[in-house]
Amino acid sequence: MLQFIFGIFLVLHGLVHLLYLGQSTGRFELRPGMVWPDGSWAFSKLLGDKTTRNLASISCVVAAIGFMAGGTGILVSQAWWRPVIVAAVAFSSVTFILFWDGKLRKLNDQGAIGILINLAILTAVLVVQLPLP
Repeated sequence: MLQFIFGIFLVLHGLVHLLYLGQSTGRFELRPGMVWPDGSWAFSKLLGDKTTRNLASISCVVAAIGFMAGGTGILVSQAWWRPVIVAAVAFSSVTFILFWDGKLRKLNDQGAIGILINLAILTAVLVVQLPLP
């Protein structure tokens, strides 16, 4: 049962990255006034906001695929799921750090909660060794 719950959680966490895809493409705002990934400390000055949004969109899709693949791997009892999830956690966390605006305000709009969830997933996978048989 824990395997099923953890697998579904990881798939859903991947789907949340697709919400950030909608935000970065400008199809909708996750929250009124939310401008993520505009103003990215790592990319906006170098590439401009339009290219930064495109790069953020691609990154969100890659992270989503990683989480959904790893979660599906757990659900169908595949041995390869663990490195896929670790890679997805790392990629997702780096993505949100690089697309952060560099300011200590509205961190929840910048992916900070997602990074905390990623840390919890990493702890569960590497330290606790979830899901337990």
